[in-house]
Amino acid sequence: MTVAGHLLDNISLKSNPNRLSLDTYNSLFKINDVENAWETEMTLSLGDIAISPLLESDFDQVVDWTNTTEARKYFYPHFPDTKTSLAPYFSAPDRDYFRVTFKDSFVGIIGAEQIDEASKKLEMRKLVGASTMRGKGIGKHATFLFLYYAYIVRDIQKVYLHSLDINLRNLNLNGKFGFYLEGVFFEDVLIDGEWHDLVRMALSKQIWIEIYS
Repeated sequence: MTVAGHLLDNISLKSNPNRLSLDTYNSLFKINDVENAWETEMTLSLGDIAISPLLESDFDQVVDWTNTTEARKYFYPHFPDTKTSLAPYFSAPDRDYFRVTFKDSFVGIIGAEQIDEASKKLEMRKLVGASTMRGKGIGKHATFLFLYYAYIVRDIQKVYLHSLDINLRNLNLNGKFGFYLEGVFFEDVLIDGEWHDLVRMALSKQIWIEIYS
């Protein structure tokens, strides 16, 4: 815990929300590159990758993806484990989920939890479920498209996310989008009898626009 605390202190100094980091994905993504067909087709796309509202016909595949040992270890909180229970889960008013497609093939999900309309903030969650599609940049593109949806389409002011354990790789990847560290909750989550730390990072609309405009 002491070592982890020092590492997080160091990351906090480097991720001051009032300072724009030069080490971001702004060489890969620009706001104007997004093909916005939301009003007509409810689709946002970047090249071959797109997000659109999750369909009920997707639920069986989502169950298969999230019930794997790997997903149940790192994708937390867990989704309901049956198609029947997913329908009311995804239709809750404080959630908003999308299907991620690559060349029109359904490869993952991304969306919002804890939508707070009064404070204009939400929690982002994502999963590239198709194992053959990982490591191809699909998750990065889907993340940028979702942030575009949150900030431009919905006019959300703050997007935050949680990561299990102090995973420096995840922290660095999120940091390259402009997310900054908000805090760490030690031994905050119990999974299969083992305690895990929870890290929270966030990104404001103003900083995102400044980085990617």
